[in-house]
Amino acid sequence: MIGLLQRVSQAAVRVDDELIGEIGPGLLVLVGVQKGDDEARAERLLQRLLGYRVFPDGEGRMNRSLVDVEGGLLLVPQFTLPADTRKGTRPGFSTAAPPEEGRRLFHHLLQRAREQHSPVAAGRFGADMQVSLTNDGPVTFWLET
Repeated sequence: MIGLLQRVSQAAVRVDDELIGEIGPGLLVLVGVQKGDDEARAERLLQRLLGYRVFPDGEGRMNRSLVDVEGGLLLVPQFTLPADTRKGTRPGFSTAAPPEEGRRLFHHLLQRAREQHSPVAAGRFGADMQVSLTNDGPVTFWLET
């Protein structure tokens, strides 16, 4: 699984002009599911997201996690993240999980996140979403399990 995390001061996701999820300070995470991913990889990604130290401490060093700062978590499914971009000018999606598997694992990740942290918001799998954010830093990391 891939998590492209961005430290944000705010983020929101809309579908058909309807606000379906938003957070204040925290992490916006675009989530890509690859072939071969399973619940164990989703669990590992979640543990990394909750514990990854990307928030500043009193000295301005990135030493605090999402849990430490009690920040929001906005998970957004992103089918294009696992794209193969090594050749040509058009991405290939042979490395992405089939839609049913991607949906199942994204929802597993979301459910487990809601059990372990609050607040948690989410985008909608398979929907045409508009995502807005204010990247704080900017701070962006690619995590892969």
